[in-house]
Amino acid sequence: MKQKSRGSVTRKTKNSPGATRLRIEQAVRAIPRGKVSTYGGVAQAAGFPGAARQVAATLRRGFGLPWQRVLGAGGQIKLTGDSAIEQRLRLEAEGVRFRGRRVDMKAHEWKPKGRLPRAASSRRSRKS
Repeated sequence: MKQKSRGSVTRKTKNSPGATRLRIEQAVRAIPRGKVSTYGGVAQAAGFPGAARQVAATLRRGFGLPWQRVLGAGGQIKLTGDSAIEQRLRLEAEGVRFRGRRVDMKAHEWKPKGRLPRAASSRRSRKS
């Protein structure tokens, strides 16, 4: 992990794995109830286009994230078994409608207005 040391404080650089994870978590938390996004859409909103697999890895390791709001391309649930059933039930409880086995993306897809702001923990602070 790339880190910069400033005195006795060690900070994560902009492109460190920890900073990437924080940006992805911020993007997932920004998805409102009743809306969904794709793995690729979350990656793009976090500023990492093409990092859909990193989004999946972050959701596996994350805690307290609204994981049910992130779907595969076209609104497909990519999980299997009981996890897929739980994801569908959670989404239906939030008012998300399905068309067969896929979410009605026209009605429920969340599209952020531009890129999300940088996570507070990854911002550089300046002393006056």
